Amino acid sequence: MTVTLEVRDGVGTIRLDRPPMNALDVATQDRLRELAEEASRRDDVRAVVLYGGEKVFAAGADIKEMQAMDHAAMVLRSKALQDSFTAVARIPKPVVAAVTGYALGGGCELALCADFRIAGDNAKLGQPEILLGLIPGAGGTQRLARLVGPAKAKDLIFTGRHVRADEALTMGLVDRVVPAAEVYEQAHAWAAELAKGPALALRAAKEAVDAGLETDIDTGLTIERTWFAGLFATEDRERGMRSFVEEGPGKAKFL
Repeated sequence: MTVTLEVRDGVGTIRLDRPPMNALDVATQDRLRELAEEASRRDDVRAVVLYGGEKVFAAGADIKEMQAMDHAAMVLRSKALQDSFTAVARIPKPVVAAVTGYALGGGCELALCADFRIAGDNAKLGQPEILLGLIPGAGGTQRLARLVGPAKAKDLIFTGRHVRADEALTMGLVDRVVPAAEVYEQAHAWAAELAKGPALALRAAKEAVDAGLETDIDTGLTIERTWFAGLFATEDRERGMRSFVEEGPGKAKFL
């Protein structure tokens, strides 16, 4: 399998495994979508780590496979490509990307689907599609601009240049830089801590933020208000408030 899902301590690791560079061919894209949907459904998965291994996250699409496609073939394929990445972005649980080595093109776009990005000090990220006479096609023009702002996104997309981990951190493309050997360990620890939290509230928080970014402030506030009130019907809310009153803040244990 080019992509696998392993679960430990409530954390599902979606691991790319297509040596040597984890090129994202059609089969890998489809498998990624399947496992993202599985992670979304499974109750034993409460948070997710995206990981490509110790040496590389994903160096982009399979260019040889793409070269053989004409316009008609890509018209048919491009929606499925985006759907694979959207399935990751819509996992209703906290998702962290553990980025080592290259995260270029589709690899960078996959990292953009996470809620949080931990990069190794050896990481290089970028959207080099312009060097092929193309633009990003798996969400890069949209998610990158929303994350770092349009000017910085255009810089990366127009030039195709790679940025090292320190620059990626400065521009907001990644959230933390750690020694490369510690990337997965720290990503898993972050996800495992969140996996102990109230699953429905975390889902509500993620959906409220993500949906709110796509709309105006009044609609966003309506989304927030609906989720906020709805959580008063959950056992987690009862448990959390009871623990606060009886034991003080931050001591609730959620199922």
